[in-house]
Amino acid sequence: MIKTSEIIEGINSSALEMMPEIVGCPREDILFIDIETTGLSPRNSDLYLIGTGFVENGKWVVRQFFGENADDEEKVLSEFSDFSRSFAKVVHFNGDRFDIPFLQNKYQEHKLTDPFERLESFDLYKWVKPLKRQLGLPDCKQKTVEKFLKIDREDKYDGGKLIAVYKDYEESKSSELLELLLLHNFEDVKGMMRLAPILLYARFFKMFDNLPKVSVRTDEEISESDYVSGNLPVKAIKVQANRYKDIDGQEKSEVFMKLALPIELPASISGNVEGCFFKTSGSEATLRVPLYETELKYFYSNYKDYYYLPQEDMAIHKSLATFVDKDFREKARPENCYTKKQGQYLREWDLVFTPFFKKDYEDKCFYFDLNENMKKSRFAMSLYASHAIAYILGIY
Repeated sequence: MIKTSEIIEGINSSALEMMPEIVGCPREDILFIDIETTGLSPRNSDLYLIGTGFVENGKWVVRQFFGENADDEEKVLSEFSDFSRSFAKVVHFNGDRFDIPFLQNKYQEHKLTDPFERLESFDLYKWVKPLKRQLGLPDCKQKTVEKFLKIDREDKYDGGKLIAVYKDYEESKSSELLELLLLHNFEDVKGMMRLAPILLYARFFKMFDNLPKVSVRTDEEISESDYVSGNLPVKAIKVQANRYKDIDGQEKSEVFMKLALPIELPASISGNVEGCFFKTSGSEATLRVPLYETELKYFYSNYKDYYYLPQEDMAIHKSLATFVDKDFREKARPENCYTKKQGQYLREWDLVFTPFFKKDYEDKCFYFDLNENMKKSRFAMSLYASHAIAYILGIY
């Protein structure tokens, strides 16, 4: 059996600093693991390498336990079991589905004490999977996440392709093949450590839970303390209305926002839905949403208390309708019990702001009035930006 140990340089320590808080133990108790095998089934294949990452004397270290042949499997397991006693939690990528069950089967096969009976598991894959859509990932493989975070690796192989390489090594004991086998596992362990910044996105998206549970009224002065107990995920720094011509030469209006993020995101995320554009850059972001300068309708829910005036194309309350000739009024129905208002409107996808307006009764799109109460409230515009981003990125 071969045992290696190497200090890792160039790791983003600020990203790794959050690991103890999220994993739930001091960093000295955290052990990253990744294994290499000659197949997927522990019954029909061998374990030949366990790679680990941990803190030693304040520095991150990768230590590998390599079996030179199938006979070394028990030695690798035993060495890892002894070594792991100093740690409380194992961090891995999709290890709950493969690495740990594989190792546990092997410990049982060799009648060795299973260290995972006392080690708690933390699977980075389970943090990444819910973020797939928001981050625009084609899949949730470790190398895909590394590519998103712009993490470069020297190794270009995957574990499956290295099975034949290991078989050749068993026969030849070639130092070049050994280096190739160790490098792949080394890069996987190092890569896991460098995946820590992905947890920043989970933390950022979690902040969307702070959006108010009740609608904010725009027909009165807006006070942040009435609606929000936690911090919003974005803060509006600059808000302005722009006019532009679209691809067809039609003049359009939009609201442009420059936003501050509470967390500096290591890689940009963006989205484009229904004319709304969002993109991050570090600790800042921009948002563009269509501004509709038009006439919309506000529908009264208690239509039985109203009359509809066909000539005026509006509804009035029964208390006022007594002054209108009966020939010029009719009982209101849900679809005509409205009043019309000319103004500037923004689209909303849930009733975050009220009163809400629509084009027609059957219309499924909701709009709210971009009035002076909205314009002078930095909180209200920050809330709207958060709401729009949640829709664009699919955060619910």
